[in-house]
Amino acid sequence: MNATSKIALVTGATRGIGLETVRQLAEAGVHTLLAGRDRQKAVAAALTLQTQGLPVEAIALDVTDADSIAAAVREVEQRHGRLDILVNNAGILVDEFGRKVSEQGIDVWRKTFDTNVFGLIATTQAFLPLLHKSDAGRIVNVSSLLGSMALHSDPASPIYDFKVPAYNVSKSAVNAWTVQLAYELRDSRIKINTIHPGYVKTDMNGGEGEIDAPAGARTSVRLALIDDAGPNGGYFHQDQSLPW
Repeated sequence: MNATSKIALVTGATRGIGLETVRQLAEAGVHTLLAGRDRQKAVAAALTLQTQGLPVEAIALDVTDADSIAAAVREVEQRHGRLDILVNNAGILVDEFGRKVSEQGIDVWRKTFDTNVFGLIATTQAFLPLLHKSDAGRIVNVSSLLGSMALHSDPASPIYDFKVPAYNVSKSAVNAWTVQLAYELRDSRIKINTIHPGYVKTDMNGGEGEIDAPAGARTSVRLALIDDAGPNGGYFHQDQSLPW
C-alpha cells in the first residue's frame, strides 16, 4: 500500500508535535485525520492545512471519554472503512514541580494516567478492528526518554535527576503496554512501536526545549510509514533504539 492510499489518525493534534505529525503525514500523501478534544479547534487546524493543499480532515476525539472514542471509531468506519495508521500523541504533564516524588498528590497520578495510559489503551483497543482491516496497520505510541527505567536508574544518564514522577511513570507504562501488544500482534499485519520525540519546544514544557515541533514529529512519522521489514515492539528516537 503506498502512502497516497493510506488513512491515518493522530490524537492530540490541534497543536505542537501532534499538529506537525499531521502535517508531515499529509505532505507524504497520507489522508490524515486531525483529532482533538475540541471539535472547533480541530476543524480550524484542519482548515489551515487544507488551504495548503494537504489531505487533512478534522475529527473530535477525547481519549478520556469512552463515548467520544466510540463516536470517532464509527465516524472513521463510515467514512473510510479502515484505519492504516494510529498515532497516539495525546498526552499531559500535570506534575507539581518542586514537590518530591512522594509528595505528588494522588489526583495528579490519576489525571496523568487517565490520559497518558488509560486513554491511549482505550483508543488503541477501540481502533484495532479497523487497523486489522488494513493491509499494513501501524501504531505509534508517543512516549518519552523520561519513560526509560534504565536511564532513570543510571546516575550517569542525562535524565537521572529529572524526576517528574507521574509523567515519567506513565510513559514507562506506555512503553510496557507497547511491548505487550506487540507480542499479540507479532503474526499480524500490524506493527506497533513507541517513540521519544526529543526535547521539543511545546506548550507542555513552557516553550523550553532543544528542537522545534517539526523535528519532534519526525520519529512518529518515520515509524508510521515503515514497510513490512520495519520493527515491531521497539522504542526509538529517530533511527536510534532506546534502552527500556
